Amino acid sequence: MDCGVAFCHQGCPLGNLIPEWNDLVQRGREREALDRLHATNNFPEFTGRACPAPCESACVLGINQPAVTIKQIENSIIDQGFANGWVVPVPPERLTGKTVAVVGSGPAGLAAAQQLTRAGHTVAVYERDEVAGGLLTLGIPDFKLEKALVERRIEQMKQEGTRFRTGVEVGRDMSWSELRRRYDAVIVATGATVPRPLDLPGRDLDGVHYAMEYLTAQNRVGTGALEATPIDASGKHVIVIGGGDTGADCIGTAHRQGAASVTNLAIGRKPPAERSDTQPWPVHPTLFEVSSSHEEGGERSYLASTVEFVGDGSGRVTGLRVAETAYTEHGRVPTPGTERDLPADLVLIAMGFTGPEPLHEAGFSLPLGSRGAFARERDYATELPGVFVAGDAGRGQSLIVWAIAEGRAVAAAVDAHLTGSTVLPAPVTAFDRAFA
Repeated sequence: MDCGVAFCHQGCPLGNLIPEWNDLVQRGREREALDRLHATNNFPEFTGRACPAPCESACVLGINQPAVTIKQIENSIIDQGFANGWVVPVPPERLTGKTVAVVGSGPAGLAAAQQLTRAGHTVAVYERDEVAGGLLTLGIPDFKLEKALVERRIEQMKQEGTRFRTGVEVGRDMSWSELRRRYDAVIVATGATVPRPLDLPGRDLDGVHYAMEYLTAQNRVGTGALEATPIDASGKHVIVIGGGDTGADCIGTAHRQGAASVTNLAIGRKPPAERSDTQPWPVHPTLFEVSSSHEEGGERSYLASTVEFVGDGSGRVTGLRVAETAYTEHGRVPTPGTERDLPADLVLIAMGFTGPEPLHEAGFSLPLGSRGAFARERDYATELPGVFVAGDAGRGQSLIVWAIAEGRAVAAAVDAHLTGSTVLPAPVTAFDRAFA
């Protein structure tokens, strides 16, 4: 079984053991496969469901036949591990007496917290939302990542000794400076949550929302925090602007809410469905991708530049004016004279994120680097002694595999900072960028 060994070692930050656990599964040694899977990945049930799997598009079998189904094998290993009782809490053998605060309970924060707890440090995870898990819980729809899987891992972490403080927003409920005084080290893993804006005429019309407003509201219905979503696609003509994973999540959610129609707009050209003779290998992310949400229906339109949100005269959106995208020396721009109106009762902007929410407080301020995320050194340290940044907050919007890898790596850096040395793995540095 060949699954792209070169890419596993060089492209995916969690993938250097993929050939090993694939081979163990083939040999029927599932328990050993689980151990190898966990050796580089704290939460394979998350990556197996929410990662777009660039490893599969890089599998060398895909050159002339279907690639190895790495995601499905990964899910099978971890699901069987839980079903057989092989996944158990791993509490530390001794405590170091050192304390660490992790701010943010997404995949980076959870991975860092689990690694440091198992190393013997006393770790508290602060989450401003009412439930832990970050976007794993409130951002990704249930049909893509069941929330019971996130809750199961958090329960395991609690049994290992990690403490969770939900509903606490650092900077509002307590100051960052106070948090720094209380703990020996602080990890900022707040994610890149500032949405990329689309400031066009009519943006303030009712019915125009950022994707995360829409997705988190529906997920809160699922968790029981809301009885009904305030942004409902039922019976509406829905337009989703943005062709990425978040856009696909909006499409799937709108279908499940009973939308009258769903249209997905992408500003660029439609990617090719198959690799050409001149296409380099691996092919991610340059080929046309179809998610389960797209397979459920709706229309996908490419080379569509949004020009204006159209209203009914009383403040409610009724349509979207779009034009054909032209590629010029100034970038991608609408082509004059190609405008057309699309009906829309609900418009969802899913154009990605620009970076973390700013953090400026007297005595505790983190400047932004060139990528719009918090500046940090190669070892995740900031200019504030004892303060580290991991995940999308320091990398910018990226994949879940990178968040977990950075969480593991920052844990090693913090452990070395607190004790003078570490045996924890550090799979990536803060400056690694492959397939980011």
